[in-house]
Amino acid sequence: MGRKRAPGNEWMPKGVFFRPSGYYWKPGGTTEKLAPASATKTEVWVAYDKVVEGRKNRVTFNQLWKKFLASSDYADLAPRTQKDYLAHEKYILAVFGEAEAKAIKPEHIRRYMDGRGKRSRVQANHEHSSMSRVFRWCYQRGYVPGNPCIGVDKFPKPQRDRYITDNEYKAIYDCASPAVRAAMEIAYLCAARVSDVLKMDWRQIMEKGIFIQQGKTGVKQIKAWTERLHLAVEICRAWGTDGPVIRTMYGERYSYKGFNDAWRKARSAASDKLGYPLDCTFHDLKAKGISDYEGTGRDKQQFSGHKTESQVLVYDRKVKVSPTLNKKM
Repeated sequence: MGRKRAPGNEWMPKGVFFRPSGYYWKPGGTTEKLAPASATKTEVWVAYDKVVEGRKNRVTFNQLWKKFLASSDYADLAPRTQKDYLAHEKYILAVFGEAEAKAIKPEHIRRYMDGRGKRSRVQANHEHSSMSRVFRWCYQRGYVPGNPCIGVDKFPKPQRDRYITDNEYKAIYDCASPAVRAAMEIAYLCAARVSDVLKMDWRQIMEKGIFIQQGKTGVKQIKAWTERLHLAVEICRAWGTDGPVIRTMYGERYSYKGFNDAWRKARSAASDKLGYPLDCTFHDLKAKGISDYEGTGRDKQQFSGHKTESQVLVYDRKVKVSPTLNKKM
């Protein structure tokens, strides 16, 4: 049962209250001014009806976000990218979910970026991309007048340039478990992401090579056999040739956390062996593979499965030997 009205205020619409500065409506969460204090009862009711009618046609960002997730455009995204959108919505909708989509402006996106960036600039950039894509999709279908993310800068992304030397690679390999050794070789020789290596099963081991569909880009490739790649897969045959290729000591598929713990253990042991700390990640093995692959940028692109040559440049980290001036005195 609602709170009883003060004497003389029974005529007011539900949720409306009077203050010396005017008549206000509070439907829940937000307060909206309806009319000045001098307004008549009729004027208050007219203003109330107008606002309520406007709210019926109000489209929130949450509604548009859900529309995008139910669209064919979202269904066509790579599974990894779809998973990212589901992770981003927790933070994005907490701020913008109930906001009227067409009322969201660039300055609101900027404030969100600044606040989110205090915890993680990388995630702020990823969420900016997700919002921008949803707004672009909505704009093209007439749901919003524009994309407020356009013109809002992302945080500068420091380019990672860590290159794992052959000596460092061998040190980690020698200290690693058989499962981590096999995963290292497959990631390095095939320029594969850790997620693609861990989800690999024996159905992907084919006569011509290893079939890999990249979880991030969706690109499909068969990585042709080499003697070294054969040897890496042979390590895994001891655990059986059905189900996951890379397995735990219990025969189960590795979780990302579990595998990362095993990788860090090998890296730590290698650090002690080398006498200096190693700051490389497993993902740096993909960069090492691309850097070590001989050929042009186009050749490296075909090897790595990237959609553009510019994406390859991010991973090509080996310091190049440049010509030297050879002039006689």
